[in-house]
Amino acid sequence: MKIAKIVSSNSHIDYVARVLDARDEGAPPRAADHSFGQFVSVAGEDEKVIGVIYDSRLVNPEYGSFGPKLAPRAAHVNPDFVREQGVLLGILLLGVISSDGRSVQGVPPRIVPPGQDVIKIDADVVKKFHTGSDGSIHLHYYSQVVANAGQFAIPLLDSIIKQLSETCTEPEVQRLEVLRQSLTWQGTFGGIKL
Repeated sequence: MKIAKIVSSNSHIDYVARVLDARDEGAPPRAADHSFGQFVSVAGEDEKVIGVIYDSRLVNPEYGSFGPKLAPRAAHVNPDFVREQGVLLGILLLGVISSDGRSVQGVPPRIVPPGQDVIKIDADVVKKFHTGSDGSIHLHYYSQVVANAGQFAIPLLDSIIKQLSETCTEPEVQRLEVLRQSLTWQGTFGGIKL
């Protein structure tokens, strides 16, 4: 399901997307479709780039313009100003799934151009992205999240661990729980400097 379009980036792995609304094609996504910690994909040249929503911003340029006006608004709508209000998402890229189905976690090699569709992915694709060739769960992007998600790093990793725990075997759940407890301890006692 399409939920947004890429509009800009803050870095090679930190992208900004605008949530689709009623003026876009089809029905707009529900709020649950673009919530914190939702995994998404963006089509690359010959792969799917996998990311996660870690931030959001409301855009409303008219908020501060409630003062007196010198002239009434024009009766026609200028197309450049149709979509002034909206929701922007911060998407942190975590890796790729190549055309042959192989998952590679880390910094994607190529940039994502503006205008690309952001697709909500289901639990099966999320699990495939996190499962290594040995069949175990991997989070090789852990340090990437800590370095780039700022104040949202700990809640984001906690959200990811909870999602992965729902589809894992008991030994994997235990490994993830140890990681989650370590993360909680680091956040509580300042091990992670944000």
